[in-house]
Amino acid sequence: METVCKVVDSNVNSQINYTQAVDILNAGEVVAFPTETVYGLGAVATNDLAVKKIFEAKGRPSDNPLIVHVGTKEEVEIYIEHISEVAKQCMDLFWPGPLTLVMPAKPNVLAKSVTAGLSTVGIRMPDHPVALALLQQLKKPLAAPSANRSGKPSPTEAVHVLDDLGGYIPYILDGGSTGIGFESTVLDVTHEPPVILRPGGITKEMLEAKIGPVIQPNKVEQKLDTTPKAPGMKYTHYAPNAPVYLIDCQLEKVREAVKQLQHEGHAVALLAPANFENSKADFYFSIGEMGSKQEMGAALYNALRACDKTTATIILATTTSTEGVGAAIMNRLEKASGGKWYSSK
Repeated sequence: METVCKVVDSNVNSQINYTQAVDILNAGEVVAFPTETVYGLGAVATNDLAVKKIFEAKGRPSDNPLIVHVGTKEEVEIYIEHISEVAKQCMDLFWPGPLTLVMPAKPNVLAKSVTAGLSTVGIRMPDHPVALALLQQLKKPLAAPSANRSGKPSPTEAVHVLDDLGGYIPYILDGGSTGIGFESTVLDVTHEPPVILRPGGITKEMLEAKIGPVIQPNKVEQKLDTTPKAPGMKYTHYAPNAPVYLIDCQLEKVREAVKQLQHEGHAVALLAPANFENSKADFYFSIGEMGSKQEMGAALYNALRACDKTTATIILATTTSTEGVGAAIMNRLEKASGGKWYSSK
């Protein structure tokens, strides 16, 4: 399959590209498009055959549910059995934006592949002009996980999508680099108080300031025997080719680890703040200024992907606190590493 990548910007020709994307989606195919978090791989969420093409292209397990994207708040009642008051509050306060709400799905409306057999579904309204233009012209919901091969770092640029899915999908809308750099917060509002199933750009602190108490379990990413209620809860994600190990954000400790690993014959890639460039690692990727979690979030997936372009045999990634968006960053790092920490022998 040939993969076509078209730029959409303020140019008048962009409308032609949107029209092509809508036609492809209506024909039961998949299209990659940018959101404010990462690039998504979309299929019409009411077409089960189309949705299954997402799983095929990504190599994604079928028991991993998909998030549904809508272009307007008004559409939600078409797909949701009951919209609670707290859900309405969240939609008014945080939509469009990187907040997915898990709510009870209406039976037999969305494709079965979307919900992975659950009675609930996650829905969000993305805050990106390209995503919104596509959804509002399509006038249908899009099931859309991140547009990468399953388990790989999520794509923040169209070229990342092409690297992973070129030849697997027909069409990519290139809207430039995404903003936040990691996926939406997933909030289960079927519970009282609501539960964060996946941390993201809308933090626990931000939610509690507006809607009251919110539960954020310490170990959401545990191995589950049942079908997970949100993406990212069961399977390894965000992993580059070389194994990733977490390490405390202390320059001296990192230097000692790099020296030990090189002595063992490893080529070491380091993901760390800007002041760690003298760590003597074979490959060094800055993830922003020390303490700047916004920079770290935006740079993380790019850095993980960049490691695959090197000859590194092991990757060290420095950690951060779990306050604010730090919870989302640590969630992704723990998934990328499989929870492994570096320890000197």
